[in-house]
Order: sequence, then C-alpha cells, then structure tokens
Amino acid sequence: MQTLLPEGWAPPIGYANGIAVDAGRIVFVAGQVGWDAQQKFHSEEIAPQFEQALLNILAVLAAAGAEGRHICRMTAYCCDKPAYMAARRDLGRIWRKHLGTHYPAMSMIFVSDLLDNPGKIELEATAVVPK
Repeated sequence: MQTLLPEGWAPPIGYANGIAVDAGRIVFVAGQVGWDAQQKFHSEEIAPQFEQALLNILAVLAAAGAEGRHICRMTAYCCDKPAYMAARRDLGRIWRKHLGTHYPAMSMIFVSDLLDNPGKIELEATAVVPK
C-alpha cells in the first residue's frame, strides 16, 4: 500500500489524498452506524457513535480476514456538523486508539439525516488485503 502525495502538496492531516495498492482481496464494508451487534444505540452523542461505528467496520473486516491497516478508503456521513466540529479532538483520539496513524483516503459528507435513528454518523470502508 502506497500513500500518494503529489509533489509540492502540503501533507493532509488525518487522511490521505490517495492510496495505491497492488491487486489483492478487496473488501467492501457497508455503512456502519454507532449501534452494537444487536442494533441497539447506547448513546446519542457523536463520539461514542463514531467509536462504535469504527469498531463495527473493524469487526466486518475481521470476518473477511482483514485488519484496519488494510483500509484504503473511508467515507463518513454525518447529520450534525456542529457536533462533529465540536468533537473533532475526541474523534481523532478514538481513531488513533483503534487505527494508530493509518490514514486512508477519506471523505466527510454532511447529510440532512441518516436512516437509523438516533444515528449521527455512518462510516463505510473499502479495504485491500495483500496477496
């Protein structure tokens, strides 16, 4: 896996502009919200929901024999921009707790609502497991 940074560009903080990988097993993880394995939310706050959604991503990856370090792309959908902005330090701490300094290509999209109530954030990922 190669992190891509075009010449002359400032390094991004908390994500990669691009990731290049050689062929391997590709794992697509559907959007995961901040509920547990029984689809129960334990918090309406964004940070705990983010952590649970991230743990859900890691659980799906593990079922495929993949790990967090194999994530090449992640998209986050959030329906509460002020809460997201206020929680950025906590979200960064949660990320580093589970994924260290591995930062895939990432997008953050703010939406009006999520399907699963009281979900505030949803994460989806693509991983490539090397041959």
